[in-house]
Amino acid sequence: MGKSVLFFLLKLMNKGKKIVMCGCHIGGLNAIKALVNQGYQFDSFVCLTPEQSIKYQISGYYDYSFMAKDLRIPVYIPESYALTAPSDLEFFQQGSFDLLVQGGWQRLFPKAVLDVLSIGALGLHGSADLLPKGRGRSPLNWSLIEGRKRFLMHLFMIKSGADDGDVIAISDFDITEFDDIESLYFKYDLSYRRLLTENLPALLEGNISIFPQIGKPSYYSRRTPEDGQIDWEEMDVWSIYNFVRGQSRPYPGAYGILDGRTVRVWRSRPFDTRIRYDTAYFGEVVERFGTRLLVNCRGGMLLIDEWEYV
Repeated sequence: MGKSVLFFLLKLMNKGKKIVMCGCHIGGLNAIKALVNQGYQFDSFVCLTPEQSIKYQISGYYDYSFMAKDLRIPVYIPESYALTAPSDLEFFQQGSFDLLVQGGWQRLFPKAVLDVLSIGALGLHGSADLLPKGRGRSPLNWSLIEGRKRFLMHLFMIKSGADDGDVIAISDFDITEFDDIESLYFKYDLSYRRLLTENLPALLEGNISIFPQIGKPSYYSRRTPEDGQIDWEEMDVWSIYNFVRGQSRPYPGAYGILDGRTVRVWRSRPFDTRIRYDTAYFGEVVERFGTRLLVNCRGGMLLIDEWEYV
């Protein structure tokens, strides 16, 4: 197939529209790959460098520049994650892009960027409830920590506020007692791919239906590594289990003091609610099974399967 024919077919998939991708998180990787494999053409990737990922403390960082190089897609490295630097605004103004697609971007897009997009920017936000409940940061982590049972992924048109745009489509999935943050990202991945591939054609054709968010909004707060400390006195065994699985890899992990030392806990599970060690304090290691630790907790015993000293 000649280059001119291939280029024509790619533009046909795009309906003649210019698409820019902004991404720096592993959660959007397979969705972007799916669009490429279906024949969509990206005119540019906006990526953060590994050094910027450290500066902005991005958990789950992914460098999309390698994919861009393989696909011969131009890469733009922004001066600021918030895309508010003059050079960043100039890039979008000169790019004349029609649509922005995310590959994971944990900052609000400024109005000056959104205004130059003829179609707009596609947002993705999940919550344990229908939006506007659960806007804000780290919704997957919070949903696990809170012991929620389902998660709803919302594909929406971005406005300049936090997750407040009109909704295009929703895909939901279970949060089971066996899930951790890694397996939830697998479900996130599947849902994002389906939402994008099913709705992008109609969006590019200008034939998409949207509906507003209804009700009083609520917001998840930002989580930092320091928020991961286990409170053995106040949290019960199930709360600690949820706390650990909501912050495991690729996040910094939950941590606590055991036997006088700080331990980072990667995997744990409720062990038993009837076996008791009545003279042990909460947070005391009462047994060791090889490398596994059995810890006395409020309401039962916690088995720590994977851990390390900090």
